[in-house]
Amino acid sequence: MDYHRLYKYICQFCFSIQIVWGLNEVTLLNPPEEPVSDYLLKVLYSCDKPSGVQLESVISFDSGITSTLVLRQWSCVPSSIKIRTLKLSLPDWLVFKADGIVPDSQWVLSCILRASVESSGSDVSEQAVLDQDVASLEPKPPLSRPLKQHQLCLPWSTQMLQINPQSSKTQCPLEKETVPLLSSIYASTGENFGITKMLDAHSSEVLEFLRFKAVSSPWCMFSIWILVSRHCQERMCGVFYHLDSHNNYITPALLLSRSGQLHVQMSGESGESSAFLCPFTVPLSQWCQVNLVLRGQIVTVSMMCIDEEQRTVHSTEHIFKHALVLDDTEGYFVIGGGKFIRGVEGFYGPVVYYRNRVPSYNMSEVVVPDLIETVNLTGWLKTCQRFHLELNVKISGYSLKAKQKAESESCMDVYHNWRVKDSHPLKRCELWEASVPQRRYAAKLAELLAFKHGGKGVSLAAVGRALYSLSLHKLGKASSLGVVSRILPLLLQAGCLADNQALHLSSVIYSAGLGVKKQPNKAWLLTLLAAQRDYRLALLHLGHLHHTGDHGVNQDPDLAYAYYANIAKQTALDRQNPSSQQATVESIYLNNEEMLNLQTNENHHIFHWLKLQARHGAAEAEQAIGRMLFWGQQGVTANIQKAVRHYERGAVQLEDPVSIYDYAIVLLQGHGVEKDVPRAVTLLKRAMDQGFAPAFNALAWYYEQYERDYERAVQLWEQADLRGSPDAAMNLGVMYSQGQYPGKAADQFMAYKYYLKSAGRGHISGAIHLADMWTTGIPGYVNRRPSDAVLWVKWAAEQNGYLGSVLQKALASYLKSDRLMSVLYYLIAAESGYAAGQFNVAYLCEQNTGSFLDAAFASDCMWRYYNLTIQSQNPDTYALIRVGDLLYEGQNEREKDLSSAAQMYKLAALREDPQGWYSLGLLAEEGYRLPLSLLIDLDLPELYLADDTLLLTTLYKRCRDSEGTESYLPCSLALFSVYLHSFQQDYSAAIKFCSAVAVAAAPPILLIILGVLRRRGLSLH
Repeated sequence: MDYHRLYKYICQFCFSIQIVWGLNEVTLLNPPEEPVSDYLLKVLYSCDKPSGVQLESVISFDSGITSTLVLRQWSCVPSSIKIRTLKLSLPDWLVFKADGIVPDSQWVLSCILRASVESSGSDVSEQAVLDQDVASLEPKPPLSRPLKQHQLCLPWSTQMLQINPQSSKTQCPLEKETVPLLSSIYASTGENFGITKMLDAHSSEVLEFLRFKAVSSPWCMFSIWILVSRHCQERMCGVFYHLDSHNNYITPALLLSRSGQLHVQMSGESGESSAFLCPFTVPLSQWCQVNLVLRGQIVTVSMMCIDEEQRTVHSTEHIFKHALVLDDTEGYFVIGGGKFIRGVEGFYGPVVYYRNRVPSYNMSEVVVPDLIETVNLTGWLKTCQRFHLELNVKISGYSLKAKQKAESESCMDVYHNWRVKDSHPLKRCELWEASVPQRRYAAKLAELLAFKHGGKGVSLAAVGRALYSLSLHKLGKASSLGVVSRILPLLLQAGCLADNQALHLSSVIYSAGLGVKKQPNKAWLLTLLAAQRDYRLALLHLGHLHHTGDHGVNQDPDLAYAYYANIAKQTALDRQNPSSQQATVESIYLNNEEMLNLQTNENHHIFHWLKLQARHGAAEAEQAIGRMLFWGQQGVTANIQKAVRHYERGAVQLEDPVSIYDYAIVLLQGHGVEKDVPRAVTLLKRAMDQGFAPAFNALAWYYEQYERDYERAVQLWEQADLRGSPDAAMNLGVMYSQGQYPGKAADQFMAYKYYLKSAGRGHISGAIHLADMWTTGIPGYVNRRPSDAVLWVKWAAEQNGYLGSVLQKALASYLKSDRLMSVLYYLIAAESGYAAGQFNVAYLCEQNTGSFLDAAFASDCMWRYYNLTIQSQNPDTYALIRVGDLLYEGQNEREKDLSSAAQMYKLAALREDPQGWYSLGLLAEEGYRLPLSLLIDLDLPELYLADDTLLLTTLYKRCRDSEGTESYLPCSLALFSVYLHSFQQDYSAAIKFCSAVAVAAAPPILLIILGVLRRRGLSLH
């Protein structure tokens, strides 16, 4: 009976402790949905000991900053549950619109209302949160908030602000009447490519009124800097002109004639056009500023040209008989070439349009733009001109000697040969044979070429090619960066002798600082020179520079488009004319072992295995071998003749529809085999009968090109389009665009829809046509989208086979452990903006096997190219992780940036990379508080106020449950470590609690036991 009573007492004691333990409570009963003013908020709270209740607001801004504002505080004494009603006073800048009294604020991402019961303590570190409750408020955008009705006497300054209504409005920046159409240097190849610019109407009503008023009586000026390297080879070439929405030339049109004179054309109100020819000519290889001034019907053309220190000024004026019309918002302006006219061969400098005004100017006092002075194109051209003269003298001398030797050897008798052999005459050097040490290789190669060819056919370009080959040979034998600075003069001389590969390689070396001091301006000069000569990779490089604004070059999407469009259209043509100098562009990352293991060559075991499978009748193997050899894929050098043999075997022996189609195409085009159109058509019909979609498209092309049967061609293209053919969609777009679709008029919008479909299916020409339409738009149907246009032509340009060849050489060098040449080739791709090239350069610099790179260069290279990689549209997650690590470590005198590092890890985690989750967990373990905005992006906002254990558990679980099998073990170990640490903390707390209970309960329990024992003793007596 007494034992039952003791058990009852113990249970009652424990139950009372449990009740007291659960008294700490706080709840927001009626939180508002959004931040409001003077809201009556009810808070339920209770506590088991004297504590404090605190109400606060946690606000997160778009800048990544999180601010905590304490709103109210009061004390809590142990008693029954209480409800407190209080007025919620949030900051005015969070609730109201800015009005001069209420200050403006940053953009608020989220607002959390938090109430908490905290234990009292003398030190802040001793205070503990006993219970808390949170509510999320949805903040309004700043301009959607209500205005505050102020109930106070305003100071005089504020009253004056409110009296003037303009002061309370957000002011737009002032519009300039000076429009810079080109703020950089443009290398014009003289083809149908140029810079397209469109102008909008003024936002200011005053300026727009003045502009509209001046349409029928223009009063403006166009200023153009230009350097012509070669006079126009056509009747006319485009310098600067204006086209309307119907592609008609309107005011102004400035063209260059074959004789070098400027042709100026203007249009009037009734559509008539008149023109005049300037009496002066534009000189070659000199920077000239051309000013075209319109004052009503009077047009003045002035030109100032600079030849070293000498300036030449020309001017002419012409009065038109009809009124001129210039609406600069109509159509678009073009700098250089376009759809209907070739551009000037040379370079453009800054182009400025003075809208609605003619500034005062004096041609003899014109200041040359700093940009032109810095790049110093004319300095390079003058130096090369002197080098050409010197080398031409040597080539002539060596050619003469070679001819004399050849003639003397052809008519020598035995006696004369014996005399020459026995006399050993002393060799005499002519005066012209002397050369400076830096040019001795050029002179020696000129001599070797002259004697090799018997003094015939030796040109400066041949010496340039020989210098470039010699430079690559020396670089290939080098084991460190030290040799680069010694080879660079040879490359520069080769570039001076018109070798574009040497020019571009030199620019890449200067741009990256590979073994030499970085010189971005020198690199830009060399790239401009190569691009002006239409070198594909230089065009790609300049497109990237102006697309991203890298190396301090002006970011200009229209200029980037001009470069990208050039190489993109060449890419489409190159694919129609495959050669051994091209290869398929393959995005192979050096950290991807699986892709590296698939690389092969004609002597590799994978290639031999495929050949064996092909002999045994495997059609897929025959296709793979033919594709590798034809396009130069998976490390195999392109060999079109061998590829054709595999196509023929698959078509004839295996009756494979893919091989039948491929063999028919090479017969139709005459690639690697004699053209045989009838046989090609027979094969295409056989492939079509087997349902092979590309055969429908190719046969339609035959009917369109050879039979001129447009109805049959369109019918086949429609069938191929239904089967998902990108070529068919592109061809149907062309038919609609050119008005050749049977029974239908030209329809640019229908063409646009087919181009869009074709581009989405991965067709290069479809992407180019789509981008071309997005550059100017289709009035009333398609808006202008220049940024998207740049992305499409960039993608098309990056499919170029010559870029693929560079990537193939880089990978081959890497697989042969030739790290220096691999870095060099990957740098060419990286500086062209190709993401895989940028990644691989950074990866090689990070690995730095054998320390072949200087430590400082390797570190800077890794930082630069990983950063460039993550700016691409779909960056590799490894690059995101490495940039995050570099930001975390703060290398190279850079401070640690944990916030930016966390953002990089977040991006990797969102791409399902387990390393991203793992790195975020490590940051959290080290005490870094992950921002609320970051957790919102990860869809984990509830963890912002959670304890560290729950946060770490969630992050490491995400890491463990990712798809990668390699991450399971490390993430599981990290998760176990969190559990173990949590258990240690809970176990320690449990021990302390039990000890406290034991100490408190021991005296009464002991007294109870003694009383029981005493009663037992008495009963025994």
